[in-house]
Amino acid sequence: MIAAHHISPMSSPRLRVLIADDERDEVATLAALLTEEGHQVREVYRGDAVPDHVRDFAPHVVLLDIGMPGMNGYLVAKSLRDEYGEKCPVLIAVTAWDKGTHRMYGKIAGFTKYLTKPYDPAALLALLPTLAR
Repeated sequence: MIAAHHISPMSSPRLRVLIADDERDEVATLAALLTEEGHQVREVYRGDAVPDHVRDFAPHVVLLDIGMPGMNGYLVAKSLRDEYGEKCPVLIAVTAWDKGTHRMYGKIAGFTKYLTKPYDPAALLALLPTLAR
């Protein structure tokens, strides 16, 4: 679970962030943190639901777990890259899967960054504006 640390209000642009993870408590904690920082957030709990939410919400960033029901994060990332090409939202893997092969698959699937759980929420918040287009 993500530790809830108080982080000073952000001075960078507000982003639309889609959080896709089947761990509802982690999603709720991360969503609260991002919302507190001024970002607009949408939550989704199944991989196969992500493409519809991307079409509807048009996120700048997708925080995507790998091991989800319906469709794993690698397949979701690849399908988004195939559909959107250069206009694809920034894809960040946020997962417990941390073997070298997992990271390699993440790169092939098109993730911009690959973060492993547990991660530092402050580091994630600092990373978001540097990656968003």
